[in-house]
Amino acid sequence: MTQATTNSADCAARLRGAVTTLSRRLRPAPQDGISVAKLSVIGRLYRASAMTPTELAAREGVKLQSLTRLFAELEADGWVNRKAHASDGRQSLLSLTPTGRKRLASTVRAGDVSLAKVIETALSESERGVLMRACKVLEDIAEALDGASPISVAAPGKPGGRRS
Repeated sequence: MTQATTNSADCAARLRGAVTTLSRRLRPAPQDGISVAKLSVIGRLYRASAMTPTELAAREGVKLQSLTRLFAELEADGWVNRKAHASDGRQSLLSLTPTGRKRLASTVRAGDVSLAKVIETALSESERGVLMRACKVLEDIAEALDGASPISVAAPGKPGGRRS
């Protein structure tokens, strides 16, 4: 293994660990019956506007049958609405309701306020600058990973993997 590969592998491992830990700590406490799985679906619908249940299950990496009950609960709780697909009447489109958007925005805002307090008190001005630059790098990595298979990303130097 080359020095660059080792450094990339070490960086990837540290990044995955740090992001996983931070993600868990940033997750809102379960409230109003909102589980992590429901928040994931709600967040994806927020970013995508509307999706078919099949598309949503594929993006979440689960079988449609696994989400059927969750979709029904989100619909019953007023988070999500379902309407007929414009070009294919056999399908439906899921989207957030206006109330669902407001509830999500409130949850996110509360988390942002809490995180901002920690950043303000725990980091120096210089560290906050580094963090802002790191956010751009993380966004670039996320964009590069979008649509990439986990195998091609996780196996640098192997067939289908990324090389520096």
